[in-house]
Amino acid sequence: MTTPRPLRAAALTATALAALHCAPVISTFGPLRNRVMPRLSGRGRPDHVALTFDDGPDPLSTPFFLRTLDRRGVRATFFLLGSAAHRSPGLVRDIAAAGHEIGIHGWLHRPLLLRGPRATYDDFARARDTVAAITGGPPTLFRPPYGVMSTAAHTAARRLGLTPVLWTCWGEDWTARATPESVHRTVVSGLDGGGTVLLHDSDCTSAPGAWRSALGALPRILDTCEQRGYEVGRLSDHGWAGSAASHGSRAQSV
Repeated sequence: MTTPRPLRAAALTATALAALHCAPVISTFGPLRNRVMPRLSGRGRPDHVALTFDDGPDPLSTPFFLRTLDRRGVRATFFLLGSAAHRSPGLVRDIAAAGHEIGIHGWLHRPLLLRGPRATYDDFARARDTVAAITGGPPTLFRPPYGVMSTAAHTAARRLGLTPVLWTCWGEDWTARATPESVHRTVVSGLDGGGTVLLHDSDCTSAPGAWRSALGALPRILDTCEQRGYEVGRLSDHGWAGSAASHGSRAQSV
């Protein structure tokens, strides 16, 4: 039986729209992104490394990271979940008061490919507005859950004045088998000047207690950067192509 022409056209349209929605997923492939998408990867000046944390704030773990960074005189960029920020507003203010930069990681840690344009926009806006109400200034940086973008995410971010930024290397610190040694080894295997490091200060989407591996690795990562002559800091200090967009976030966090 032949499919009626209107149904075939509708099916082709739906397929095309789905492909358009998913097209940005190509940026999830790190080696390709780092080579051809330097702005999205967070590529900055060659004598600097941007240090970033996802999935917080968590009152059980984030304060340990803040104390370690304070002892080392290092400021970082924290991509916060709006729902977690809502539960721990005092901790968000502590992050900002310590001079760290604040971006958003969405309201909930859910894949963006499963959301349409309206749900994506509402999620970003809710997270942005919640953080802005706590800190007194709107965040302007955004990192998608799982590092997976969609066309709807790019559109919503642009409408809300958010600049997406991913990373050039990570610690794989979310697994039950991660250790401080494995996290340090994984980070430095991909570390170079101008890179952006991803760690997690919460285990809300990781194995229970996995944040301890990142915390244990953090001083070693900072030591390695120092040995290689890299300054470590926030994305807004990074000479990154999107850093002009982050001045508002930096101003409210200093």
